[in-house]
Amino acid sequence: MFGIGVPELILILIIGLVVFGPGKLPEVGRALGKGINEFKKATSDITESKPAKAEKSESKSEVKEDA
Repeated sequence: MFGIGVPELILILIIGLVVFGPGKLPEVGRALGKGINEFKKATSDITESKPAKAEKSESKSEVKEDA
């Protein structure tokens, strides 16, 4: 994925436990997951709307050329 191996992942989890504590860590992970999910959804919405906008601008330019 990002070139993160098992030792690096374990180190990140240990640092997370030290910084946030075992009670707060699931809540932080859940919030991070929701944030990543919303970001993916927003980027997919943007990429899907770009071709539609391009088609609209092309059709407008064709109408202007005809007039």
